[in-house]
Amino acid sequence: MNHFKGRHFQKDIILVAVGYYFRFSLSYRDIVELLRDRGITVHHTTVMRWVHHYGPIFKALWRRHQTAHAKNMDFELRKHRDYTASYHFLKRLLTTNGRPDRLVTDQYRATLKAVKHLIKQDYLSKSAHQCSKYRNNLIEQDHRFIKRHRVRSASFQSIRTASATLSGVEIVHAIRKRTRRELSLIGFSVVDELEALLAA
Repeated sequence: MNHFKGRHFQKDIILVAVGYYFRFSLSYRDIVELLRDRGITVHHTTVMRWVHHYGPIFKALWRRHQTAHAKNMDFELRKHRDYTASYHFLKRLLTTNGRPDRLVTDQYRATLKAVKHLIKQDYLSKSAHQCSKYRNNLIEQDHRFIKRHRVRSASFQSIRTASATLSGVEIVHAIRKRTRRELSLIGFSVVDELEALLAA
């Protein structure tokens, strides 16, 4: 499938723009500057539309080609981190992937309440749930990348645009982590990786 058909700009230009945005802590206007230095004139709202369009596409392509043990099971963006959000997210996760041998969470009250409810509904066994500060820290540290990445960006206009943008950020981060595990970080290129993802 040609994801670039009908676009005013060439595929290579779009991949550089969205790849750099997803990989580095840059604003849309920073991307415009980088492209202008290479003789390419593009408006920052065009870059924004590319980011919103291609983030979910890269997420879908990445998930299609990953084995279950090598991918994030799921993530969800909500306006509020409360019981309702925790419950619906965990219920969907357990319904989709089945009962896990172990579910590690932090001690956030809303999450614990959601887990107790799911145990009562037999989605999860009581012995499978663990609260571990140290095991959970691995997940929290992983999310620091996204928090740091968004420092320079303006506030998201909506949940939809935030979700689309963070889809791309998550996938590029996952690709880079995989590359680091394969000990080939010296040769990492976000544009090459996205090209490979589109070609797979």
